[in-house]
Amino acid sequence: MRFRAEQHLRRQLDFQHVRTHGRRSDCGAFMLWYCRQCPPEQNPSVAVNTGLPQEAFAPVKTPISATSKTTPARLGVVASRSAVGNSPQRARAKRRLREVFRAHQKLVPPGYDLLLVARSSLNRLEYFEVERRFVDACRKIFPSASA
Repeated sequence: MRFRAEQHLRRQLDFQHVRTHGRRSDCGAFMLWYCRQCPPEQNPSVAVNTGLPQEAFAPVKTPISATSKTTPARLGVVASRSAVGNSPQRARAKRRLREVFRAHQKLVPPGYDLLLVARSSLNRLEYFEVERRFVDACRKIFPSASA
C-alpha cells in the first residue's frame, strides 16, 4: 500500500497537537507518539494568516455520506541532528521509519496521527528489528486494529 500525500503530517500545529494532546510509547530506537486527529472545525491551523474573518471558516454542512468517510492515519517523522547525526544519517532514519509505516499502516486505525521520533540507535538496528518494534507497539496501542 502506498504512503499517500494526505497521510503526511505537514503543519507545525499538527506536530504540536500530537505532542501536547497525544500519548507516547518508547520503542527503544524511536519514540512513537499517537493522538486522535483534530476535527477540521476545531483545527486552529485552518484560519491562520489568511486575513479572512473567522466566520469564513465556519463548518460547512455536508451530506452524511461525505462525513462518514474517515480520514486515513497520518504520519510525521522527526530526526534531529543532535539525536541522529548528520544529514545522510537523518535521511536514512526517516526513510526507514516511513517505510515501516507504509508497510504496516493497516495496524493504525483511521483518524489517528502518529509521530515517530528517531534516536541514534535506529540506524544501527537491522530493518526487521525496527519493523518488529513498530508492529509490537501498534498491536499494544491499537489492539482492535490488529485483527
